[in-house]
Amino acid sequence: MDWFKSSNRHMRNFALEQFYFHNRMRFAGFGVVIFLLILALRFIYLQIGKYDYYHTQAENNRVALVPIVPNRGNIYDRNGEILAQNYFVYTLEIVPARIEDLQGTIDKLSKLVMIREKDIKNFKKLRAQTHNFESVPIRTHLTEQEAALFAVNQYQFPGVSIKSRLFRYYPNGKTASHLIGYVGRINEADNKLLESMEMSSNYKGSDHIGKAGMEQFYETILHGQTGFQQIEINADGQAERVLSVTPPHSGNNLILSIDLKLQQIAENAFGNRRGALIAIDPKTGEVLSYVSMPTYDPNLFIDGIDSDTWKQMNDSLDKPLINRPIRGIYPPGSTFKPFVALAGMNEKKRLPPFSIADPGFYTLSGSSHQYRDWKPGGHGMVDMQKAITVSCDTFFYGLAMDLGIEKLAGYVKHFGFGEKSGLDMVGEIGGLLPTPTWKEKRYKQKWFGGETAIVGIGQGYILVTPMQLAQAVSILANNGIAMRPHILRTVEVPDHSKRFDIPQTQVDLIPIDSDHMNIVRRGMIDVTKPGGTAASVGAGASYDIAAKTGTAQVVGIKQGAKYNAAALEERHRDHALFIAFAPADNPKIAVAVIVENGGHGGSAAGPIARQVMDYYLTGKAPKVQVAEPRNANTTSSTANEEQPHD
Repeated sequence: MDWFKSSNRHMRNFALEQFYFHNRMRFAGFGVVIFLLILALRFIYLQIGKYDYYHTQAENNRVALVPIVPNRGNIYDRNGEILAQNYFVYTLEIVPARIEDLQGTIDKLSKLVMIREKDIKNFKKLRAQTHNFESVPIRTHLTEQEAALFAVNQYQFPGVSIKSRLFRYYPNGKTASHLIGYVGRINEADNKLLESMEMSSNYKGSDHIGKAGMEQFYETILHGQTGFQQIEINADGQAERVLSVTPPHSGNNLILSIDLKLQQIAENAFGNRRGALIAIDPKTGEVLSYVSMPTYDPNLFIDGIDSDTWKQMNDSLDKPLINRPIRGIYPPGSTFKPFVALAGMNEKKRLPPFSIADPGFYTLSGSSHQYRDWKPGGHGMVDMQKAITVSCDTFFYGLAMDLGIEKLAGYVKHFGFGEKSGLDMVGEIGGLLPTPTWKEKRYKQKWFGGETAIVGIGQGYILVTPMQLAQAVSILANNGIAMRPHILRTVEVPDHSKRFDIPQTQVDLIPIDSDHMNIVRRGMIDVTKPGGTAASVGAGASYDIAAKTGTAQVVGIKQGAKYNAAALEERHRDHALFIAFAPADNPKIAVAVIVENGGHGGSAAGPIARQVMDYYLTGKAPKVQVAEPRNANTTSSTANEEQPHD
C-alpha cells in the first residue's frame, strides 16, 4: 500500500507536459515570426527606403569627383595695363596612391632637386585635403634645368611627375600693392569663412585665395567656377577611367579706375617718405590713384612669405603693411577749415561782410585762457575768404564756438567725416567725428567749450582717414554732390567679348549756397597764389588750383612755446596735409595727400599733389619725380625754421 502511494506520486502527467510543450512551441514560433517580420521590414527599409543613400555611398566607393581649378581673372588699369595676371610654372607632383614608400620617395627626390622643409609641410597639408589618387605638388617653381634633370630620371620615380600649374604674378612689383592686394595659400580661417558662406565646394582643389585689396574684395568675381571630373577608381584607390567632365569657368577680369602711370608718378613723388594719397574724379567717384607709402612687393606672399622677411616687414617702424588710405587715422588740421567755413555760412554765423581784427590769439568767453594763432601777432583784418587763404586759426576758433559742436558735427558729417566712405576695399575704418555724447560714452566726462574751439581748426579729438579727406574734398569740388567712391570700373568676361560697367551712385546731396561756395573756392584758389600758404604749389600752373594746406600735431607742445622741427625726433614732427581740386572752375580731379612727419602741408604734401594734377590734366610727366628724403637722421632745408600750424 505504501509502495503504491509512493509510485503514484512519481507518475508523470503526460497531458500537462504536452500542454506546456505546445505553449512553448507556439511562443517560440510567434517569436520567430516577429523576428522574421522585423528582418523583413529592415530589409525593405534598407533596400527601398534608403536606396538612394546607399546607392550614392556605393557609387562614391567606385566614382570620385576630381576638381578642375578655374583660371583666375586678370586685373587691369583703366588703360588696359596689366596689374595682376597668371603664369605657368613647372611643379613636381606626387600621386600618393601609386607610391608604396612615400617618405623614401621624398628623400630620394630631395637628392635630385631641392625640397625644403617648407615644401614638405605644404605637401602634407595639401595631401590631407585631397584624395589619395590626386596629384599633390611637393615642389613648385622648378627651373628649366631642374625640370630637365627630373625628366631624365623620371623612370626611377613611378607616381611622380612634372606638371604645369597657374600662379599669380604682379608685374609692377611694389606699385599699387595696397590697392591690388595679393593672393595667398588658403588657411584654416579661410576654410571656415568659405564654409560659413557655403562656398567650400567651389574651392575644392584650389590652393590660393585673395588676401587683401581688390584680390580680396572681388574674390568671387575673380575666382570663377570650379569644374569636376568623374573618375572611376578600383579597390586599391587608383584611377581607372574618366566617366564625365564638367569644365571649369574662368574668373572674370577686373578693369580698375586707376591710371598706372599716374600711380607710378604719385609713388615716386613720395620718395622714401611715409604717407598716403588719394585722387578721385569728383563727378564719377572713380579713384584715379591710391597710394600707401611705404609699399611692399605682393609677389612675396603668393607661395608663402618666409619668416625673416615677414618679421622684417611686420616689425618695421615704417609699417609697410598698413593700408594707410583706409586704416591710417590723423587729425585733419587746417584742411578741415573749408568745411567749417561752409557750416558757419550755412548757419548764418559768418556771412559777408563779417570780419575780425586778429590779434594772434582767441580768448575763450568767461576765461583768461588764450588759444594762439599759428602766426604771432595775427593776420590783421580777416574775413571768411582771407581766413581760408591764410589759414587764420583765430577766425575758426571763434566760428566753431559760435556754431557749437553739435551743429558743426551735424553739418560736416555730410561730407563723410566720421563715417566710412563705402569704398570697395576690405578693412576701412570710420575715423572719429567727436560729439558730447561720444565723449560721455568714451571717457565718462562732459564736453568742454575749449574742445569745440580746437575741433574748429582740425585738432583735438577729430580724426580722419586719407580716404575720408579725399571724399570730402571731392564732394566740395562737386558742389555738394556726393558720389560713392569706387576702384572697380568694369567687369570683363574671360574671352574679352563682353564688359559690364559699374554704375556711378550718388549717395548724398548737400545743399550749398552758390555764394557760399564761391567764397570758399576763391579762398582756396588764393591758397596757391602769392601770399597763400601754398603759393609755390600753384606757381607756373596752366590751370587754377583750389587747395588747403594743413599741419597736424603728433606730440603736443606747451602753450606759447615755439615749434622747432629740428629739435624733435623725425617721427615726432607734425604731419603735413594737403587737399586740392582742379581746374578750380570745372574740377576733374580731387586730391588728398598726407606726408607723415612732413611738417608743413604746402612744402611737403603740396608738391606731390601738384605732380599728380599736372600729369592727369596735361599729360606731362614731371621732370623731378622723387621727393626730398626725410628721416630721423636728416632734416629738410626748412627744418630749422618754425613751421606754421596751418
